[in-house]
Amino acid sequence: MKFFKVYGRVLALLAPDRNVAIGLAVASLALAGLQFLEPVLFGRVVDVLARSSQMERSAVWAEAFALLTLWISVGLSGIGANTAVALLADRMGHRNRLLVMHDYFQHVLSLPLSFHGDTQSGRLMKVMLVGSDNLFGLWVSFFREHLTTFIAALVLLPLTLAMNWRLGLLLIALVVVFCVLSAYVISRTQTAQERVEWLHSRLAGNAQDALSNVVIVQSFTRLGYEAGLFADTMKQLLDHQFPVLNWWAVVAVLTQAASSVTVILIFLLGTWLHINGLATVGEIVSFMGFATLLIGKLQSAVSFASRLVFQMPSLEEMFSVMDSKSSVPERPDARDIGRAKGEVAFESVGFAYPGGPPILRDITFTAAPGRTLALVGQTGAGKSTAMSMLQRLWDPNEGRITLDGHDLRDLTLMSLRRNIGVVFQESMLFNRTIRENLLVGRPDATEADLELACREAEAFDFIQRQPKGLDTLIGERGTTLSGGQRQRLAIARALLKNPPVLILDEATSALDAATEARVQKALVRLMSGRTTFIIAHRLSTVRDADEILVFEQGSVAERGSFSELVALDGLFAALVKTQLAPATAA
Repeated sequence: MKFFKVYGRVLALLAPDRNVAIGLAVASLALAGLQFLEPVLFGRVVDVLARSSQMERSAVWAEAFALLTLWISVGLSGIGANTAVALLADRMGHRNRLLVMHDYFQHVLSLPLSFHGDTQSGRLMKVMLVGSDNLFGLWVSFFREHLTTFIAALVLLPLTLAMNWRLGLLLIALVVVFCVLSAYVISRTQTAQERVEWLHSRLAGNAQDALSNVVIVQSFTRLGYEAGLFADTMKQLLDHQFPVLNWWAVVAVLTQAASSVTVILIFLLGTWLHINGLATVGEIVSFMGFATLLIGKLQSAVSFASRLVFQMPSLEEMFSVMDSKSSVPERPDARDIGRAKGEVAFESVGFAYPGGPPILRDITFTAAPGRTLALVGQTGAGKSTAMSMLQRLWDPNEGRITLDGHDLRDLTLMSLRRNIGVVFQESMLFNRTIRENLLVGRPDATEADLELACREAEAFDFIQRQPKGLDTLIGERGTTLSGGQRQRLAIARALLKNPPVLILDEATSALDAATEARVQKALVRLMSGRTTFIIAHRLSTVRDADEILVFEQGSVAERGSFSELVALDGLFAALVKTQLAPATAA
Protein backbone atom coordinates (compact mmCIF):
# COMPACT_ATOMS: atom_id res chain seq x y z
CA MET A 1 0.00 0.00 0.00
CA LYS A 2 2.86 2.37 0.78
CA PHE A 3 4.18 1.83 -2.74
CA PHE A 4 0.91 2.98 -4.37
CA LYS A 5 0.45 5.78 -1.84
CA VAL A 6 3.83 7.31 -2.74
CA TYR A 7 3.20 7.14 -6.47
CA GLY A 8 -0.33 8.42 -6.09
CA ARG A 9 1.23 11.49 -4.52
CA VAL A 10 3.79 11.73 -7.33
CA LEU A 11 0.94 12.05 -9.85
CA ALA A 12 -1.05 14.34 -7.53
CA LEU A 13 1.79 16.89 -7.74
CA LEU A 14 0.68 17.48 -11.35
CA ALA A 15 -2.54 19.11 -10.11
CA PRO A 16 -1.51 22.57 -11.45
CA ASP A 17 -1.27 20.93 -14.90
CA ARG A 18 -4.28 18.65 -14.53
CA ASN A 19 -5.71 19.64 -17.92
CA VAL A 20 -2.44 18.76 -19.67
CA ALA A 21 -2.24 15.49 -17.71
CA ILE A 22 -5.81 14.59 -18.71
CA GLY A 23 -4.98 15.42 -22.33
CA LEU A 24 -1.93 13.17 -22.15
CA ALA A 25 -4.02 10.37 -20.66
CA VAL A 26 -6.52 10.67 -23.52
CA ALA A 27 -3.68 10.70 -26.05
CA SER A 28 -2.19 7.60 -24.40
CA LEU A 29 -5.55 5.85 -24.65
CA ALA A 30 -5.64 6.69 -28.37
CA LEU A 31 -2.07 5.41 -28.78
CA ALA A 32 -2.93 2.16 -27.03
CA GLY A 33 -5.89 1.76 -29.37
CA LEU A 34 -3.78 2.47 -32.44
CA GLN A 35 -1.14 -0.02 -31.29
CA PHE A 36 -3.91 -2.59 -30.78
CA LEU A 37 -5.23 -1.98 -34.31
CA GLU A 38 -1.94 -2.65 -36.11
CA PRO A 39 -1.77 -6.41 -35.36
CA VAL A 40 -5.52 -6.66 -36.13
CA LEU A 41 -5.06 -5.02 -39.55
CA PHE A 42 -2.01 -7.20 -40.25
CA GLY A 43 -4.07 -10.28 -39.48
CA ARG A 44 -6.89 -9.07 -41.75
CA VAL A 45 -4.45 -8.57 -44.61
CA VAL A 46 -3.16 -12.14 -44.09
CA ASP A 47 -6.75 -13.43 -44.14
CA VAL A 48 -7.43 -11.59 -47.42
CA LEU A 49 -4.35 -13.16 -48.96
CA ALA A 50 -5.35 -16.58 -47.60
CA ARG A 51 -8.77 -16.24 -49.30
CA SER A 52 -7.44 -14.65 -52.50
CA SER A 53 -7.62 -17.89 -54.49
CA GLN A 54 -11.38 -17.93 -53.93
CA MET A 55 -11.96 -14.26 -54.80
CA GLU A 56 -12.00 -12.07 -57.85
CA ARG A 57 -8.68 -10.31 -58.41
CA SER A 58 -10.34 -6.89 -58.33
CA ALA A 59 -12.06 -7.74 -55.04
CA VAL A 60 -8.73 -8.83 -53.51
CA TRP A 61 -7.09 -5.58 -54.55
CA ALA A 62 -10.02 -3.48 -53.36
CA GLU A 63 -10.12 -5.13 -49.93
CA ALA A 64 -6.32 -5.11 -49.56
CA PHE A 65 -6.13 -1.46 -50.64
CA ALA A 66 -8.80 -0.46 -48.10
CA LEU A 67 -6.96 -2.28 -45.31
CA LEU A 68 -3.59 -0.80 -46.30
CA THR A 69 -5.08 2.71 -46.47
CA LEU A 70 -6.51 2.26 -42.98
CA TRP A 71 -3.17 0.86 -41.79
CA ILE A 72 -1.27 3.88 -43.16
CA SER A 73 -3.79 6.20 -41.48
CA VAL A 74 -3.30 4.37 -38.18
CA GLY A 75 0.49 4.65 -38.53
CA LEU A 76 0.39 8.38 -39.30
CA SER A 77 -2.03 8.99 -36.44
CA GLY A 78 0.29 7.10 -34.12
CA ILE A 79 3.25 9.25 -35.19
CA GLY A 80 1.26 12.42 -34.57
CA ALA A 81 -0.02 11.25 -31.18
CA ASN A 82 3.47 10.15 -30.12
CA THR A 83 4.95 13.52 -31.09
CA ALA A 84 2.25 15.42 -29.19
CA VAL A 85 2.65 13.22 -26.10
CA ALA A 86 6.45 13.56 -26.13
CA LEU A 87 6.37 17.37 -26.40
CA LEU A 88 3.63 17.90 -23.84
CA ALA A 89 5.06 15.38 -21.36
CA ASP A 90 8.56 16.88 -21.50
CA ARG A 91 7.32 20.43 -21.04
CA MET A 92 4.96 19.45 -18.24
CA GLY A 93 7.75 17.50 -16.53
CA HIS A 94 10.27 20.37 -16.67
CA ARG A 95 7.71 22.93 -15.53
CA ASN A 96 6.52 20.91 -12.54
CA ARG A 97 10.03 19.77 -11.58
CA LEU A 98 11.07 23.41 -11.13
CA LEU A 99 7.80 24.18 -9.34
CA VAL A 100 8.41 21.35 -6.84
CA MET A 101 12.00 22.54 -6.31
CA HIS A 102 10.72 26.07 -5.66
CA ASP A 103 8.08 24.86 -3.16
CA TYR A 104 10.59 22.59 -1.42
CA PHE A 105 13.21 25.34 -1.19
CA GLN A 106 10.70 27.88 0.12
CA HIS A 107 9.32 25.39 2.66
CA VAL A 108 12.77 24.40 3.96
CA LEU A 109 13.78 28.06 4.37
CA SER A 110 10.63 28.65 6.41
CA LEU A 111 11.29 25.76 8.82
CA PRO A 112 12.59 26.77 12.26
CA LEU A 113 16.18 26.49 13.39
CA SER A 114 15.24 23.41 15.44
CA PHE A 115 14.73 21.55 12.14
CA HIS A 116 17.95 22.83 10.56
CA GLY A 117 19.91 22.04 13.70
CA ASP A 118 18.98 18.35 13.33
CA THR A 119 19.38 18.12 9.54
CA GLN A 120 22.56 18.50 7.48
CA SER A 121 22.32 21.08 4.71
CA GLY A 122 24.12 18.68 2.34
CA ARG A 123 21.36 16.12 2.90
CA LEU A 124 18.66 18.73 2.24
CA MET A 125 20.30 19.72 -1.06
CA LYS A 126 20.68 16.09 -2.10
CA VAL A 127 17.04 15.36 -1.24
CA MET A 128 15.86 18.32 -3.33
CA LEU A 129 18.02 17.65 -6.40
CA VAL A 130 17.66 13.85 -6.49
CA GLY A 131 13.97 13.93 -5.59
CA SER A 132 13.04 16.51 -8.24
CA ASP A 133 15.08 14.70 -10.91
CA ASN A 134 13.33 11.44 -10.03
CA LEU A 135 9.94 13.13 -10.24
CA PHE A 136 10.76 14.49 -13.69
CA GLY A 137 11.91 11.10 -14.95
CA LEU A 138 8.82 9.34 -13.60
CA TRP A 139 6.37 11.86 -15.03
CA VAL A 140 7.93 11.83 -18.49
CA SER A 141 8.37 8.06 -18.74
CA PHE A 142 4.90 7.43 -17.31
CA PHE A 143 3.07 9.60 -19.85
CA ARG A 144 5.35 8.90 -22.81
CA GLU A 145 5.65 5.14 -22.43
CA HIS A 146 4.06 3.35 -19.52
CA LEU A 147 0.55 4.75 -19.39
CA THR A 148 -0.14 3.05 -22.73
CA THR A 149 1.10 -0.23 -21.20
CA PHE A 150 -1.31 0.06 -18.27
CA ILE A 151 -4.19 0.99 -20.59
CA ALA A 152 -3.39 -1.96 -22.84
CA ALA A 153 -3.34 -4.31 -19.85
CA LEU A 154 -6.49 -2.98 -18.20
CA VAL A 155 -8.70 -2.08 -21.17
CA LEU A 156 -7.47 -3.36 -24.49
CA LEU A 157 -6.14 -6.74 -23.42
CA PRO A 158 -9.64 -7.97 -22.46
CA LEU A 159 -10.79 -7.01 -25.98
CA THR A 160 -8.62 -9.80 -27.33
CA LEU A 161 -11.08 -12.19 -25.69
CA ALA A 162 -13.69 -10.97 -28.16
CA MET A 163 -11.43 -11.94 -31.06
CA ASN A 164 -10.49 -15.35 -29.72
CA TRP A 165 -10.96 -16.05 -26.03
CA ARG A 166 -8.63 -19.05 -26.00
CA LEU A 167 -5.66 -17.10 -27.37
CA GLY A 168 -6.64 -14.05 -25.32
CA LEU A 169 -6.38 -16.04 -22.09
CA LEU A 170 -2.75 -16.83 -22.87
CA LEU A 171 -1.90 -13.13 -23.13
CA ILE A 172 -3.76 -12.37 -19.90
CA ALA A 173 -1.88 -15.18 -18.17
CA LEU A 174 1.42 -13.55 -19.23
CA VAL A 175 0.37 -10.24 -17.64
CA VAL A 176 -0.74 -11.97 -14.43
CA VAL A 177 2.61 -13.77 -14.13
CA PHE A 178 4.43 -10.47 -14.61
CA CYS A 179 2.33 -8.66 -11.98
CA VAL A 180 2.73 -11.41 -9.37
CA LEU A 181 6.47 -11.64 -9.97
CA SER A 182 6.93 -7.86 -9.77
CA ALA A 183 4.86 -7.59 -6.58
CA TYR A 184 6.95 -10.31 -4.93
CA VAL A 185 10.26 -8.68 -5.84
CA ILE A 186 9.03 -5.24 -4.76
CA SER A 187 8.18 -6.68 -1.33
CA ARG A 188 11.66 -8.24 -1.09
CA THR A 189 13.64 -5.18 -2.19
CA GLN A 190 11.71 -2.20 -0.81
CA THR A 191 13.30 -2.16 2.67
CA ALA A 192 16.80 -2.80 1.31
CA GLN A 193 16.48 0.11 -1.11
CA GLU A 194 15.37 2.40 1.74
CA ARG A 195 18.65 1.55 3.48
CA VAL A 196 20.55 2.32 0.25
CA GLU A 197 18.90 5.74 0.02
CA TRP A 198 19.72 6.46 3.66
CA LEU A 199 23.37 5.69 2.90
CA HIS A 200 23.25 8.00 -0.14
CA SER A 201 22.01 10.81 2.11
CA ARG A 202 24.70 10.03 4.67
CA LEU A 203 27.31 10.13 1.91
CA ALA A 204 26.10 13.58 0.79
CA GLY A 205 25.92 14.84 4.37
CA ASN A 206 29.45 13.67 5.25
CA ALA A 207 30.86 15.16 2.05
CA GLN A 208 29.21 18.53 2.70
CA ASP A 209 30.39 18.44 6.31
CA ALA A 210 34.00 17.83 5.30
CA LEU A 211 33.96 20.42 2.49
CA SER A 212 32.46 23.12 4.72
CA ASN A 213 35.22 22.43 7.28
CA VAL A 214 38.07 21.97 4.80
CA VAL A 215 40.36 24.19 6.91
CA ILE A 216 39.99 21.79 9.86
CA VAL A 217 40.48 18.77 7.59
CA GLN A 218 43.76 20.15 6.28
CA SER A 219 45.03 21.67 9.54
CA PHE A 220 44.47 18.50 11.54
CA THR A 221 45.64 16.21 8.68
CA ARG A 222 42.26 14.53 8.50
CA LEU A 223 42.34 14.00 4.73
CA GLY A 224 42.99 10.28 4.99
CA TYR A 225 40.36 9.80 7.69
CA GLU A 226 37.64 11.69 5.81
CA ALA A 227 38.44 9.88 2.55
CA GLY A 228 38.35 6.56 4.44
CA LEU A 229 34.99 7.44 6.01
CA PHE A 230 33.64 8.26 2.54
CA ALA A 231 34.98 4.98 1.13
CA ASP A 232 33.51 2.98 4.04
CA THR A 233 30.06 4.46 3.43
CA MET A 234 30.43 3.68 -0.28
CA LYS A 235 31.22 0.05 0.54
CA GLN A 236 28.16 -0.24 2.78
CA LEU A 237 26.05 1.32 0.04
CA LEU A 238 27.23 -1.19 -2.57
CA ASP A 239 26.77 -4.11 -0.15
CA HIS A 240 23.10 -3.16 0.20
CA GLN A 241 22.58 -2.16 -3.45
CA PHE A 242 23.87 -5.30 -5.17
CA PRO A 243 21.21 -7.70 -3.73
CA VAL A 244 18.48 -5.35 -4.97
CA LEU A 245 20.05 -5.29 -8.44
CA ASN A 246 20.26 -9.10 -8.42
CA TRP A 247 16.55 -9.47 -7.68
CA TRP A 248 15.56 -7.18 -10.56
CA ALA A 249 17.97 -8.94 -12.92
CA VAL A 250 16.15 -12.19 -12.09
CA VAL A 251 12.81 -10.48 -12.85
CA ALA A 252 14.09 -9.33 -16.25
CA VAL A 253 15.27 -12.86 -17.13
CA LEU A 254 12.05 -14.52 -15.96
CA THR A 255 9.91 -11.96 -17.82
CA GLN A 256 11.79 -12.67 -21.03
CA ALA A 257 11.43 -16.42 -20.46
CA ALA A 258 7.70 -16.11 -19.79
CA SER A 259 7.33 -13.96 -22.91
CA SER A 260 9.11 -16.51 -25.10
CA VAL A 261 7.03 -19.37 -23.69
CA THR A 262 3.85 -17.39 -24.36
CA VAL A 263 4.80 -16.83 -28.04
CA ILE A 264 5.50 -20.54 -28.50
CA LEU A 265 2.23 -21.49 -26.80
CA ILE A 266 0.28 -19.05 -29.01
CA PHE A 267 1.80 -20.65 -32.08
CA LEU A 268 1.06 -24.19 -30.87
CA LEU A 269 -2.46 -23.41 -29.64
CA GLY A 270 -3.17 -21.32 -32.72
CA THR A 271 -2.12 -24.18 -35.00
CA TRP A 272 -4.39 -26.62 -33.17
CA LEU A 273 -7.30 -24.14 -33.27
CA HIS A 274 -6.77 -23.53 -36.99
CA ILE A 275 -6.72 -27.24 -37.76
CA ASN A 276 -10.00 -27.58 -35.89
CA GLY A 277 -11.55 -24.55 -37.58
CA LEU A 278 -11.55 -22.41 -34.42
CA ALA A 279 -9.08 -19.73 -35.59
CA THR A 280 -8.03 -18.23 -38.89
CA VAL A 281 -4.44 -17.73 -39.97
CA GLY A 282 -4.99 -13.98 -39.69
CA GLU A 283 -6.12 -14.31 -36.04
CA ILE A 284 -3.00 -16.33 -35.23
CA VAL A 285 -0.82 -13.68 -36.90
CA SER A 286 -2.68 -10.91 -35.01
CA PHE A 287 -2.12 -12.65 -31.69
CA MET A 288 1.54 -13.16 -32.51
CA GLY A 289 1.67 -9.38 -33.08
CA PHE A 290 -0.14 -8.78 -29.76
CA ALA A 291 2.33 -11.03 -27.98
CA THR A 292 5.35 -9.29 -29.52
CA LEU A 293 3.89 -5.87 -28.65
CA LEU A 294 3.02 -6.97 -25.12
CA ILE A 295 6.44 -8.53 -24.55
CA GLY A 296 8.13 -5.23 -25.42
CA LYS A 297 5.72 -3.35 -23.16
CA LEU A 298 6.22 -5.75 -20.26
CA GLN A 299 10.01 -5.62 -20.52
CA SER A 300 9.77 -1.83 -20.45
CA ALA A 301 7.37 -2.09 -17.51
CA VAL A 302 9.87 -4.29 -15.64
CA SER A 303 12.45 -1.56 -16.05
CA PHE A 304 9.92 1.04 -14.91
CA ALA A 305 8.88 -1.00 -11.86
CA SER A 306 12.49 -1.50 -10.78
CA ARG A 307 13.09 2.21 -11.22
CA LEU A 308 10.07 2.94 -9.00
CA VAL A 309 11.52 0.74 -6.26
CA PHE A 310 14.97 2.35 -6.53
CA GLN A 311 13.54 5.86 -6.43
CA MET A 312 10.77 5.43 -3.87
CA PRO A 313 13.00 6.00 -0.79
CA SER A 314 14.33 9.28 -2.20
CA LEU A 315 10.78 10.40 -2.96
CA GLU A 316 9.63 9.42 0.53
CA GLU A 317 12.53 11.39 1.95
CA MET A 318 11.57 14.43 -0.10
CA PHE A 319 7.92 14.16 0.93
CA SER A 320 8.89 13.78 4.60
CA VAL A 321 10.82 17.08 4.43
CA MET A 322 7.92 18.79 2.64
CA ASP A 323 5.54 17.45 5.32
CA SER A 324 7.67 18.77 8.19
CA LYS A 325 5.65 21.15 10.31
CA SER A 326 6.94 24.35 11.87
CA SER A 327 7.26 24.42 15.65
CA VAL A 328 6.01 28.03 15.45
CA PRO A 329 2.94 27.84 13.18
CA GLU A 330 1.36 31.07 12.03
CA ARG A 331 -2.27 31.54 12.99
CA PRO A 332 -4.79 31.98 10.15
CA ASP A 333 -5.88 35.34 11.61
CA ALA A 334 -2.34 36.58 12.39
CA ARG A 335 -1.99 40.33 11.87
CA ASP A 336 0.63 42.67 10.45
CA ILE A 337 1.31 45.53 12.88
CA GLY A 338 3.39 47.59 10.48
CA ARG A 339 6.32 49.39 12.12
CA ALA A 340 6.37 48.76 15.86
CA LYS A 341 7.20 51.32 18.55
CA GLY A 342 9.53 48.78 20.13
CA GLU A 343 8.09 47.96 23.57
CA VAL A 344 9.01 44.37 24.44
CA ALA A 345 7.65 42.47 27.45
CA PHE A 346 8.30 38.97 28.79
CA GLU A 347 5.45 37.92 31.07
CA SER A 348 6.18 34.89 33.31
CA VAL A 349 7.84 33.08 30.40
CA GLY A 350 8.83 29.46 30.85
CA PHE A 351 10.36 27.21 28.22
CA ALA A 352 11.82 23.75 27.71
CA TYR A 353 12.93 22.09 24.48
CA PRO A 354 10.76 19.09 23.53
CA GLY A 355 11.61 16.21 25.86
CA GLY A 356 14.25 18.29 27.69
CA PRO A 357 14.57 19.96 31.11
CA PRO A 358 13.35 23.53 31.74
CA ILE A 359 15.58 26.17 30.13
CA LEU A 360 13.73 29.31 31.23
CA ARG A 361 11.64 29.79 34.37
CA ASP A 362 9.31 32.71 35.11
CA ILE A 363 11.20 35.31 33.04
CA THR A 364 9.50 38.68 33.49
CA PHE A 365 10.77 42.08 32.32
CA THR A 366 9.75 45.03 30.15
CA ALA A 367 11.92 46.99 27.73
CA ALA A 368 10.48 50.39 26.92
CA PRO A 369 11.01 51.80 23.40
CA GLY A 370 14.57 53.07 22.94
CA ARG A 371 15.92 51.42 26.09
CA THR A 372 18.99 49.15 26.17
CA LEU A 373 18.89 45.91 28.14
CA ALA A 374 21.90 43.64 28.59
CA LEU A 375 21.61 39.90 29.25
CA VAL A 376 24.62 38.42 31.02
CA GLY A 377 25.41 35.18 32.78
CA GLN A 378 27.27 31.92 32.42
CA THR A 379 27.06 29.89 29.19
CA GLY A 380 23.82 27.91 29.16
CA ALA A 381 22.00 30.26 31.54
CA GLY A 382 19.24 30.93 28.97
CA LYS A 383 20.19 34.32 27.46
CA SER A 384 20.31 33.26 23.81
CA THR A 385 17.20 31.11 24.23
CA ALA A 386 15.25 34.12 25.51
CA MET A 387 16.32 36.20 22.50
CA SER A 388 15.55 33.38 20.05
CA MET A 389 12.04 33.36 21.52
CA LEU A 390 11.77 37.11 20.91
CA GLN A 391 12.37 36.32 17.22
CA ARG A 392 9.81 33.52 17.62
CA LEU A 393 12.17 30.73 16.71
CA TRP A 394 10.43 28.96 19.62
CA ASP A 395 7.19 29.65 21.48
CA PRO A 396 7.00 29.74 25.29
CA ASN A 397 5.55 26.76 27.14
CA GLU A 398 4.30 29.18 29.80
CA GLY A 399 3.52 32.87 29.81
CA ARG A 400 3.78 35.13 26.78
CA ILE A 401 6.05 37.60 24.97
CA THR A 402 4.59 40.81 23.57
CA LEU A 403 5.64 43.50 21.12
CA ASP A 404 3.77 46.78 21.67
CA GLY A 405 1.28 44.78 23.74
CA HIS A 406 0.60 42.17 21.04
CA ASP A 407 1.31 38.51 21.79
CA LEU A 408 3.97 37.42 19.28
CA ARG A 409 1.79 34.41 18.39
CA ASP A 410 -0.89 36.81 17.12
CA LEU A 411 1.48 38.45 14.62
CA THR A 412 2.58 37.23 11.22
CA LEU A 413 6.16 35.99 11.24
CA MET A 414 6.97 38.43 8.44
CA SER A 415 5.61 41.36 10.47
CA LEU A 416 7.46 40.32 13.63
CA ARG A 417 10.84 39.67 12.07
CA ARG A 418 10.65 42.78 9.92
CA ASN A 419 10.68 44.75 13.19
CA ILE A 420 13.71 42.96 14.66
CA GLY A 421 17.32 43.28 13.58
CA VAL A 422 20.07 40.93 14.70
CA VAL A 423 23.85 41.25 14.65
CA PHE A 424 25.35 37.87 15.44
CA GLN A 425 28.78 36.88 16.71
CA GLU A 426 29.29 35.26 13.28
CA SER A 427 28.36 37.77 10.60
CA MET A 428 26.73 35.14 8.34
CA LEU A 429 27.32 36.59 4.90
CA PHE A 430 26.30 35.13 1.54
CA ASN A 431 28.74 34.11 -1.17
CA ARG A 432 27.63 37.13 -3.19
CA THR A 433 28.71 40.72 -3.71
CA ILE A 434 28.96 43.24 -0.88
CA ARG A 435 26.00 45.09 -2.42
CA GLU A 436 23.81 41.97 -2.46
CA ASN A 437 24.70 41.21 1.17
CA LEU A 438 23.77 44.73 2.25
CA LEU A 439 20.49 44.73 0.31
CA VAL A 440 19.35 41.78 2.43
CA GLY A 441 18.59 44.51 4.98
CA ARG A 442 16.47 46.54 2.54
CA PRO A 443 16.16 45.42 -1.10
CA ASP A 444 14.92 48.84 -2.29
CA ALA A 445 17.83 50.82 -0.78
CA THR A 446 19.36 53.50 -3.01
CA GLU A 447 23.05 54.14 -3.59
CA ALA A 448 22.83 57.03 -1.15
CA ASP A 449 21.25 54.73 1.47
CA LEU A 450 24.00 52.18 0.99
CA GLU A 451 26.76 54.76 1.30
CA LEU A 452 25.23 56.30 4.45
CA ALA A 453 24.83 52.89 6.13
CA CYS A 454 28.40 51.92 5.24
CA ARG A 455 29.79 55.19 6.60
CA GLU A 456 27.84 54.87 9.86
CA ALA A 457 29.02 51.25 10.18
CA GLU A 458 32.67 52.30 9.70
CA ALA A 459 32.72 50.11 6.57
CA PHE A 460 32.87 52.66 3.74
CA ASP A 461 36.67 53.02 3.61
CA PHE A 462 37.49 49.30 3.34
CA ILE A 463 34.72 48.78 0.79
CA GLN A 464 36.25 51.52 -1.39
CA ARG A 465 39.57 49.63 -1.30
CA GLN A 466 37.97 46.44 -2.67
CA PRO A 467 38.68 45.65 -6.36
CA LYS A 468 35.09 46.33 -7.45
CA GLY A 469 33.81 48.27 -4.47
CA LEU A 470 30.25 47.27 -3.59
CA ASP A 471 30.20 44.78 -6.46
CA THR A 472 33.11 42.71 -5.08
CA LEU A 473 32.40 39.04 -4.44
CA ILE A 474 33.33 38.15 -0.85
CA GLY A 475 33.40 34.32 -0.97
CA GLU A 476 31.55 31.76 1.09
CA ARG A 477 30.65 33.24 4.51
CA GLY A 478 32.68 36.33 3.52
CA THR A 479 36.02 34.52 3.77
CA THR A 480 37.86 37.15 1.70
CA LEU A 481 37.22 39.73 4.45
CA SER A 482 38.62 40.04 7.95
CA GLY A 483 36.46 39.40 11.01
CA GLY A 484 36.08 43.08 11.74
CA GLN A 485 35.16 43.88 8.13
CA ARG A 486 32.54 41.13 8.09
CA GLN A 487 31.05 42.43 11.34
CA ARG A 488 30.88 46.00 10.07
CA LEU A 489 29.03 44.76 6.97
CA ALA A 490 26.58 42.98 9.27
CA ILE A 491 26.05 46.26 11.14
CA ALA A 492 25.55 48.17 7.87
CA ARG A 493 23.01 45.53 6.86
CA ALA A 494 21.12 46.06 10.13
CA LEU A 495 21.29 49.86 9.70
CA LEU A 496 19.66 49.53 6.30
CA LYS A 497 16.91 47.37 7.74
CA ASN A 498 16.31 50.10 10.33
CA PRO A 499 14.36 47.91 12.81
CA PRO A 500 12.82 49.35 15.99
CA VAL A 501 14.10 46.34 18.01
CA LEU A 502 17.73 45.22 17.89
CA ILE A 503 19.50 42.13 19.23
CA LEU A 504 23.31 42.16 19.55
CA ASP A 505 24.34 38.56 20.14
CA GLU A 506 28.00 38.62 21.24
CA ALA A 507 28.56 41.04 18.36
CA THR A 508 32.16 41.94 19.33
CA SER A 509 33.36 38.93 21.32
CA ALA A 510 35.43 37.48 18.45
CA LEU A 511 37.30 40.71 17.69
CA ASP A 512 40.61 42.08 18.91
CA ALA A 513 40.63 45.25 21.02
CA ALA A 514 41.49 47.66 18.17
CA THR A 515 38.87 46.24 15.81
CA GLU A 516 36.32 46.07 18.63
CA ALA A 517 36.75 49.80 19.22
CA ARG A 518 35.83 50.60 15.59
CA VAL A 519 32.92 48.16 15.60
CA GLN A 520 31.72 49.54 18.95
CA LYS A 521 31.49 53.03 17.43
CA ALA A 522 29.32 51.61 14.66
CA LEU A 523 27.16 49.77 17.18
CA VAL A 524 26.52 52.97 19.13
CA ARG A 525 25.08 54.54 15.97
CA LEU A 526 23.07 51.39 15.28
CA MET A 527 21.59 51.30 18.80
CA SER A 528 20.53 54.93 18.78
CA GLY A 529 16.76 55.26 19.19
CA ARG A 530 16.13 51.48 19.18
CA THR A 531 15.06 49.02 21.83
CA THR A 532 18.28 47.04 22.13
CA PHE A 533 19.12 43.73 23.76
CA ILE A 534 22.80 42.96 24.25
CA ILE A 535 23.92 39.40 24.91
CA ALA A 536 27.48 39.63 26.19
CA HIS A 537 30.10 37.75 28.13
CA ARG A 538 32.56 40.63 27.89
CA LEU A 539 31.08 42.84 30.60
CA SER A 540 32.92 45.99 29.50
CA THR A 541 30.46 46.16 26.57
CA VAL A 542 27.40 46.51 28.82
CA ARG A 543 28.50 49.39 31.07
CA ASP A 544 26.13 51.85 29.42
CA ALA A 545 23.07 49.59 29.34
CA ASP A 546 19.94 51.06 30.98
CA GLU A 547 19.34 47.75 32.74
CA ILE A 548 21.31 44.53 33.10
CA LEU A 549 19.56 41.18 33.60
CA VAL A 550 21.76 38.53 35.19
CA PHE A 551 20.65 35.03 34.17
CA GLU A 552 21.39 31.98 36.25
CA GLN A 553 20.02 28.50 35.47
CA GLY A 554 17.13 29.87 33.42
CA SER A 555 16.01 32.59 35.82
CA VAL A 556 16.75 36.28 36.24
CA ALA A 557 18.75 36.30 39.47
CA GLU A 558 19.66 40.01 39.53
CA ARG A 559 18.71 43.18 37.66
CA GLY A 560 19.83 46.78 37.73
CA SER A 561 22.38 49.18 36.26
CA PHE A 562 26.09 48.35 36.08
CA SER A 563 26.96 50.37 39.17
CA GLU A 564 23.94 49.07 41.13
CA LEU A 565 24.82 45.44 40.46
CA VAL A 566 28.49 45.95 41.34
CA ALA A 567 27.40 47.58 44.61
CA LEU A 568 25.06 44.65 45.27
CA ASP A 569 28.16 42.43 45.41
CA GLY A 570 26.29 39.40 44.09
CA LEU A 571 26.56 37.24 40.96
CA PHE A 572 27.25 40.14 38.60
CA ALA A 573 29.92 41.59 40.89
CA ALA A 574 31.60 38.18 41.01
CA LEU A 575 31.59 38.03 37.18
CA VAL A 576 33.14 41.52 36.99
CA LYS A 577 35.84 40.58 39.48
CA THR A 578 36.62 37.42 37.49
CA GLN A 579 37.11 39.39 34.27
CA LEU A 580 39.03 42.23 35.88
CA ALA A 581 41.27 40.02 38.03
CA PRO A 582 43.87 39.29 35.29
CA ALA A 583 44.13 42.99 34.46
CA THR A 584 44.51 43.88 38.15
CA ALA A 585 47.18 41.24 38.63
CA ALA A 586 49.08 42.64 35.67
